[in-house]
Amino acid sequence: MHNRSLTHYLDRICALDSALCIKVNRSSHYRLVRWSFRLVSRLGDGMFWYAIMLGIVLTQGEDGIAACLHMMSVGLSGTLIYKWLKGKTLRPRPYEVHQDVWLAGKPLDKFSFPSGHTLHAVAFSVVALTYYPQLGMLIMPFAILVAMSRVVLGLHYPSDVLAGALLGALIAMVSFIFI
Repeated sequence: MHNRSLTHYLDRICALDSALCIKVNRSSHYRLVRWSFRLVSRLGDGMFWYAIMLGIVLTQGEDGIAACLHMMSVGLSGTLIYKWLKGKTLRPRPYEVHQDVWLAGKPLDKFSFPSGHTLHAVAFSVVALTYYPQLGMLIMPFAILVAMSRVVLGLHYPSDVLAGALLGALIAMVSFIFI
């Protein structure tokens, strides 16, 4: 009876995850929303973070190099972890499973879990803000928009984004043990 109850709750969580994904994805039918979140997602591919690192080095000099190297090491660790997880979980992307989900962006790889964009946005944010909290007004809204973009564009379920955020925060926090 216990396993049946657990299965029931897991099924309900999956159904809620899918329903929320479909509802959020509907906003991508509006051209301005779709265009805006495509831009955010594209910048979240790395360009935004490279620009932040360049700005840190240019304004902080030698002190900024250490922060940027820390960000790069967290980025590499995040890539290795999320690619490994995607290869183990093999979760299809929402647009492949639900006909109600409209693909409005370009996937970088085949699988959905976890969101690598969100993982990196959170990991880079935690590291950058630890060194330079004054960047919060720029970095925090961008990281939130990156996470939102993944669901709006039909590339991820909300649970993929949540898992990516938690993993990104964990990777960043653990990285400070080794610094």
